[in-house]
Amino acid sequence: MYAEQLALRLSPNPIYVATAHIWDEEFRQRVMKHQERRGSQWTNIEEEKYLSRHHIIGKVAVIDCITLWLTNYFYSEYSENSDYSEHSDISKVLEAAKEEFDKFTTQEATYIFVTNEIGSGGVSPDAIQRRFTDLEGWMNQYVASKADEVILMVSGIPVKVKG
Repeated sequence: MYAEQLALRLSPNPIYVATAHIWDEEFRQRVMKHQERRGSQWTNIEEEKYLSRHHIIGKVAVIDCITLWLTNYFYSEYSENSDYSEHSDISKVLEAAKEEFDKFTTQEATYIFVTNEIGSGGVSPDAIQRRFTDLEGWMNQYVASKADEVILMVSGIPVKVKG
């Protein structure tokens, strides 16, 4: 909600880029409720991977979220490869995501990226989750290094980290 409120302060007609893959009917209903809640002033774009396909020049856009977006890259890379071990290489996934992020953000626009801080909760006993946590952490660091401002939400309270 914070990202949406920020976008509405910056533009009367922001863009909402939803990166989630809709796996089932329950999730589809959830997405529809979120779209209804946002209202008609928003332009909704659903894009699981290739953000740069969409032209948002001069617009304010909320991209929600990096975690789900990376899940789509991660799943694509490993769906045919059952080796999710601690030694599996996720560098290809990270490089593909960085390349797409850079391509997308070359457009003159205001970007508000939403993400999750999944590495704060300890180390998972699951190899897949550890690999994804590493990927998420590296991508979050990359995005934060490019950002003018970084806000960490703690119990619904915005805490300025950068900017």
